[in-house]
Amino acid sequence: MVATKKSQPRGRPRGFDPDAAIETAQQLFQEKGYDGVGVADIGKALGITPPSFYNAFGSKAALFGKVLERYAGGFGRFVPEALAGQGGAAEAVDRILRDAARLYAKRDGVAGCLVLDGARGSGDAEAQALTARMIDESRAMIAARIAVEEPGRADLLATVVTTALKGMSAAARDGASEAELRAFADMAAAGFRAMLSRP
Repeated sequence: MVATKKSQPRGRPRGFDPDAAIETAQQLFQEKGYDGVGVADIGKALGITPPSFYNAFGSKAALFGKVLERYAGGFGRFVPEALAGQGGAAEAVDRILRDAARLYAKRDGVAGCLVLDGARGSGDAEAQALTARMIDESRAMIAARIAVEEPGRADLLATVVTTALKGMSAAARDGASEAELRAFADMAAAGFRAMLSRP
């Protein structure tokens, strides 16, 4: 009689929590950027092998997409919440910029915005497309709010706001303090008001 090895179950390990895995991956992507994190790094942090990783998520870009969805539903809510507040477009943009200054400042080793900077400079077309889509969605929301008062220049002014946010995120990742980001936000908000009132 020949003894046979008991086969091991394939796929995700018992007790694997996809939500916790996405949270852990988010931390990695925020700290190192998309290109700075490999499948092996993610697998090590999650305690799973590369085959188990691909079985669970399909690809690194697919996991990044799930991370971005989680991020948008939490951290990223400040944009739609600011747009839904009282006042006109200038007040809404002021809230967006001030909230960004507070949220983008470095905390727990993480700075900036994952959507704006997570895949910056990446050669992965899928990751770039994921962040570009979310940036476009935010720009469209801002433009819709501005269009109530300035329909002819709404897209241009919304691009000005998103460009300011990109600059603030990059500055935060380069070490700018919350006070420095707030000063930039105040200047950007003043510039937006001036452009909005320009005939």
